[in-house]
Amino acid sequence: MDAVGEESGRRSVHRSRSFLVTRRGSFSRMTLPTGTSEHRRDAATRAPVQVAIVVVSDNRTAETDESGPLVRWLLIQAGHTVAGQALIPNDEANTRTHVEALIARDDVDAVILCGGTGLSAKDRTVEAIRPLMEKELPGFGELFRFISYQEQIGTAAILTRAMAGTVNGKLIVSLPGSKAAVELALKKVLLPELQHVMHELRR
Repeated sequence: MDAVGEESGRRSVHRSRSFLVTRRGSFSRMTLPTGTSEHRRDAATRAPVQVAIVVVSDNRTAETDESGPLVRWLLIQAGHTVAGQALIPNDEANTRTHVEALIARDDVDAVILCGGTGLSAKDRTVEAIRPLMEKELPGFGELFRFISYQEQIGTAAILTRAMAGTVNGKLIVSLPGSKAAVELALKKVLLPELQHVMHELRR
């Protein structure tokens, strides 16, 4: 444990071979392993990712939903393609059927779902998509909750079951329905690694 400049006595730091993390969890320096840097560089040359957006909600309409349009805007700003956008009821069987149809399409590389990740009886998105997955990416949900805890909602972050996984070379991501959570997840977690994930899936 080292003292760092004027922050000595107010925060502690832990050093590793590649980065330094403060007690608050922010990264002050990071040096990526050579392999990761190379994979990211290769991934950056890939074609835009084609993403289908699904908002799962019983009380939103196309006019009142803000999360779906935000996902669309962030994807397009990042240079990706929106392959479709839908608003469907919070129903487990219907959600699974809808996602199955999307991942069967040749023009869909990834599916992003918003809503249905909470603890209420109606929140069944995770239950709908988990049986479809060949591999889960637990780090996605872990990192999203960690950043949510730090930057947005504190310990209430434990209430979200946001997750991601893969099936047949496609990526499925399940996010909370709130606009703030969607923006955080895409900007801080998903978009920085989206092409990298797709690159790994196609190797």
